Amino acid sequence: MQHETVSIARALLLVALTVNAGVALAYRPFDSTDADVAHAGEAEIELGPLQWLKEGAKRFLHVPAVVANFGLAKDRELVIEARHQWTLDQDEGEPRSSLVDDAISIKQVLRRGALQEEGGASVATEYGILLPEVNGQNGTGFSLAGIVSQRGSIGTVHLNAAIARTRDHEDALFLGAIAEGPIDWPVRPVAEAFTQRATGGGRIDSLLLGAIWRVREGLSFDAGVRTAQSGSDAIHEVRLGLTWAFALKGDR
Repeated sequence: MQHETVSIARALLLVALTVNAGVALAYRPFDSTDADVAHAGEAEIELGPLQWLKEGAKRFLHVPAVVANFGLAKDRELVIEARHQWTLDQDEGEPRSSLVDDAISIKQVLRRGALQEEGGASVATEYGILLPEVNGQNGTGFSLAGIVSQRGSIGTVHLNAAIARTRDHEDALFLGAIAEGPIDWPVRPVAEAFTQRATGGGRIDSLLLGAIWRVREGLSFDAGVRTAQSGSDAIHEVRLGLTWAFALKGDR
């Protein structure tokens, strides 16, 4: 246990240094996630080094968006995520730079299945704390999600359902679905649809189309184009990034 704690501390330090140097439930390039976790003693970094977002009349850059997953024992992982947001259309008095969507969560596989190379569907849960943002929402919140994944010869499907208490202290519901092409294709097409609604706000309906290119075991690049509607505001987003998995030095 002490050895595992030291390894996690080292990994957390690595992420902190990466964010400070300027380098979000998620499985790139999606907003939803899958019912799998990083192997114990391994880390998985999901990095969007430069992403473009337009919401209504305002444009933003995310430089970067980072999700860091650290594999724990008993099919669990620690997830740390945040996005450094740069506002291109700044209002008077509005900070140009902010750290948004920062959160810490634990994902746990409840039933080992297709994603763990066993029979049937994989089932997982993820529960986390929404942390105060820097130059953003000051409150805290929490989320609880259930995930079911099934893989076959023609592709993979991931279903997500989550409830949350937002940083604005509103209740929210999220429903999402991911479809992927065959896992043995080097480049597989992907799509995601989700709907999200908070008690004090409008509904968001979103659709993403993209692709994942598996370069080798432990390294994949991704691209996605997302369009969504939030009340009267149209949302358009371009996502480019990578996922890199590696063993932590202390566990080799």
